[in-house]
Amino acid sequence: MTTATASPDATAALPPERESAAGRARRTWRWLVPVAVGGLLAAIPPPAGLTRAAWHYFALFVAVVAGLVVEPLPAAAVGFMGMAVAAAARLVVPDADGSLRWAISGFANSTVWLVFAAFVFALGYEKTGLGRRIALELVRALGASTLGLGYAIMLAEVALAPFTPSNTARSAGTVFPVIRNIPPLYGSEPGPSARRLGAYVMWVAFAATAVTSSMFVTALAPNLLAVSIVGKVIGHTITMGEWFRGFLPMAVLLVALVPWLAYKVYPPEVKGGREVPEWAAGELVRMGRMSRREWQMAALAALTVVAWVTAATWIDPTAVALVAIALMLLLGVVRWEDVASHGAAWSTLVLLSTLVALADGLTKVGFVPWMAVRSTAALAPFSPIVVMVGLVSLFFVSHYLFASITAHTSAVLPVLLAAAAAVPGLPLRPFAMLSCYALGMMGVLTPYATGPAPVYFGAGYISRRAFWSLGLLYGALYLGVLLAIGAPLLLARYP
Repeated sequence: MTTATASPDATAALPPERESAAGRARRTWRWLVPVAVGGLLAAIPPPAGLTRAAWHYFALFVAVVAGLVVEPLPAAAVGFMGMAVAAAARLVVPDADGSLRWAISGFANSTVWLVFAAFVFALGYEKTGLGRRIALELVRALGASTLGLGYAIMLAEVALAPFTPSNTARSAGTVFPVIRNIPPLYGSEPGPSARRLGAYVMWVAFAATAVTSSMFVTALAPNLLAVSIVGKVIGHTITMGEWFRGFLPMAVLLVALVPWLAYKVYPPEVKGGREVPEWAAGELVRMGRMSRREWQMAALAALTVVAWVTAATWIDPTAVALVAIALMLLLGVVRWEDVASHGAAWSTLVLLSTLVALADGLTKVGFVPWMAVRSTAALAPFSPIVVMVGLVSLFFVSHYLFASITAHTSAVLPVLLAAAAAVPGLPLRPFAMLSCYALGMMGVLTPYATGPAPVYFGAGYISRRAFWSLGLLYGALYLGVLLAIGAPLLLARYP
């Protein structure tokens, strides 16, 4: 999934007797960080206005976030452990039965199951080959020029994004395996020849996934987590249609701008040639005609989108997705064995369910309201619009400190929303939507900011200096578009 967490060291999968001393040291360090952070916070007397239980819960929450960043265990296991400790210690609800019901409440959250459903859709794209076919068709049609190839990559991301809540699966798992075959056709390999074509192709693909991750609520798992947090903290519901309509003006501009800007500031030496579309055409010939399962997957995807757009008033979007999965199983587009063995989908289900409950716990114990009151005095001298712009910018830039969009969302968004809610006159719905839109786009900042980042950086075409420089440039572009275009339009729509 796209929790965008850094992968654990390979040594973490080895039995203890086969680990090197360095591997054991790294594993110990990964465990010590969350334990030390949580323990030190818990040892500090609670601030005025917070109970000891609320402060201890906050310490546990921070330890979980630290665990999500350094990952001594897979992210889902870290979240599960945090939920279990909070439930057993009754830090949120004092009675045993109520504490258990709170702990498992995240599994009843509809958005969590929508994420799971979208993973199964992505599995359908993979198993049927439809995702690869879409990418190849776009490359065949637009790949005669290098700039056209950039737009083909961008459009492939747009086509796959609504049904792939893991940008790692979408970009690193579907788009990257296709485009990595292209640079060698022009003699472009990692190293001295990288700038011939490969560096441009790899950067456009990475920058594109940051845009598409914000374009659709189902394009990034933390998007749905953020929507749930918004509902719990400030009581505003953001529907799938509202999300898309709000981002659409920014999407049109960025889809047009991202490949062109890279072509200008990070230009390839090769400007065009017939090799790429010919290669894509050959791959499509080898794939043959669209299979029955591909047609079925395409039809189910189209019907699902239509139902999401037109029938949201009488059938929940999650129910639509679950019915679509049932039809996929009935028609044999995917097998239950495929779904049951899809570890990323089930891990995401557990992770988001636990994080929904843990984030909700911050409100239940009184930490979020307490933080809101404390923030009001600091923000009072400024106008509501200035506060909104400042908070969104801070949220975006602070992602330099995170290797996980999920951890960033869980740790910062509830407090950010509470602070905004405490400012009289601040337009909460536009602020909440801008904060949610920032999630995908902030992934462009660093080589560790989101799941696909290490894949594209590790491909060897983009140097470390170029990756950081381009991340800064595109991060400034995305934040600028968010504030200069998105904010005024949302303020006009939701005065």
